[in-house]
Amino acid sequence: QVQLVESGGGLVQPGGSLRLSCAASGFTFSSVAMAWYRQAPGKERELVAAITSAGGSTSYADSVKGRFTVSRDNVKKTVYLQMNSLKPEDTAVYYCNRPPPYEVGSWGQGTQVTVSS
Repeated sequence: QVQLVESGGGLVQPGGSLRLSCAASGFTFSSVAMAWYRQAPGKERELVAAITSAGGSTSYADSVKGRFTVSRDNVKKTVYLQMNSLKPEDTAVYYCNRPPPYEVGSWGQGTQVTVSS
């Protein structure tokens, strides 16, 4: 069974940093691309960042480009999201999954990121 477990969220002030982790199991992690999504209250879930299977290529939403960095460790079967220069509009629950159109139905519980002064 596919399992995705996000962690690392918390409360930070504007301009601060956090690193999120996503531990994956139940599939051949090293052979597939992965992605981070977020969902703010009252808004639809949006794609934030994606990374290819070996980590050789990444992509980002315009709203986070230059501030966030996605990476992965295929030995640990974990994908990371380094978030710097955080803004209040980054406040959301962050999830990991496959990138579109390959999302799997077994979403994790996500990890809450709150950016507030």
